[in-house]
Amino acid sequence: MKKIAILGSTGSIGTSLVNIIKMNKKDFIVELLTANKNYKKIISQTKLFDVKNIIITDKKSFLVAKKILKNKNINIYDNFNSLQKIFKSNKIDYVMSAITGFEGLEPTLNTIKFTKTIAIANKESIICGWNLIKRKLKKHNTKFIPIDSEHFSIWSLINSAKNNNLEKVYLTASGGPFREFTLKQFKGITPKKALRHPNWSMGKKISIDSATMMNKVFEIIEAKKIFNLKYNQLEILIHPQSYLHAIVKFNNGLIKFLAHDTNMTVPIFNSLYTCYEKEIKSKPLNIKILNNLNLTYVDKKKFPVVRIINTLGESDSLFETVIVSANDSLVHKFLLGKIKFTDISKILLKILNLKEFLKYKKIYPKRIADIQQLSKLVSFKIDTLSV
Repeated sequence: MKKIAILGSTGSIGTSLVNIIKMNKKDFIVELLTANKNYKKIISQTKLFDVKNIIITDKKSFLVAKKILKNKNINIYDNFNSLQKIFKSNKIDYVMSAITGFEGLEPTLNTIKFTKTIAIANKESIICGWNLIKRKLKKHNTKFIPIDSEHFSIWSLINSAKNNNLEKVYLTASGGPFREFTLKQFKGITPKKALRHPNWSMGKKISIDSATMMNKVFEIIEAKKIFNLKYNQLEILIHPQSYLHAIVKFNNGLIKFLAHDTNMTVPIFNSLYTCYEKEIKSKPLNIKILNNLNLTYVDKKKFPVVRIINTLGESDSLFETVIVSANDSLVHKFLLGKIKFTDISKILLKILNLKEFLKYKKIYPKRIADIQQLSKLVSFKIDTLSV
């Protein structure tokens, strides 16, 4: 039985993993579950798998859960300082890091030394702290698996190929709900419309990022870091059906692509089980989609944030933190109705050209505190803007 932990077990990725484990309970021992506020869901998961350790970081939710579980043989903590106490000296087999936002960065880094394999679904960790993660992976001899469908697909396709054998890597994007909109129609986009993704069921933040195509900018940055590529080796292709997830062109002339159903169960399941050791129920091959892939390049007039990719340097820097933090704050403002949909890209591009932030292109992130402090600074800057 594999000993595993799920950081962010009540979110969409965590819930998908829980559902997989539920169907294969004899294969796993769940050592730890974590959540922020959703104490009802994590308590339900705890009972389902007889989990002995849970972390709930929201103080109010922690106190409520502690009261509910007071007569149970369960260790409940309110922060991640307890990891050493939970895991002790022995490495567990697998950790899923699925805490959303910057809150997931520190737990991701701190958990690496306690596991043989870490699967990361937290974009902020990879975009802003990849050099810190990479150092810890090497130090503790921990295997890393990317969970985003695009990155898992690339990871699966290249296998043991060296990055200098890769000519071009293509990440696909559905184009979101506004792929067919005219520029004029973009002016009337409301949060309600932007949250209606045509293919994927996601949280509010990532749904808006998908609508602006910022999510794909993030994925390009992630792919560049994870696979040690250059930005000119990466390209975005619009693929409305979201069936094809990545294409890799090798310098020996071979072109490989990976397709699977439009859900996250496939990459999550395959990060748990290797070498086809277990079956998963999936739909038959969709020949209709394969015969009509309808691949196109991104319209940068409709989705101007994609231009950010051409301004990025090849070295890791704190500028990636500026991008993530500024976008997070602007998406939050849009969801509150404080700015227009088109303002997200307009203000973001303006912010990224300010001298006070451009300097971070030359500053290497040495500590997690550097990333956290800069994130707060950028968020404050966005909050004080008069739009």
